[in-house]
Amino acid sequence: MATLLWIIAVILVISGIYVILARRDLLWGIVLIVIGFLVGPGGVSIFNV
Repeated sequence: MATLLWIIAVILVISGIYVILARRDLLWGIVLIVIGFLVGPGGVSIFNV
């Protein structure tokens, strides 16, 4: 399960960086990066209850 969360988190962060750089949409890029950090199993995770 932790590996799946890492993969999802990495995809979200990379897509957030892509949105910021390619589409010049800072708000959506930051939202995707923050969600990626919240989903990731390292440090802060919304699934650690």
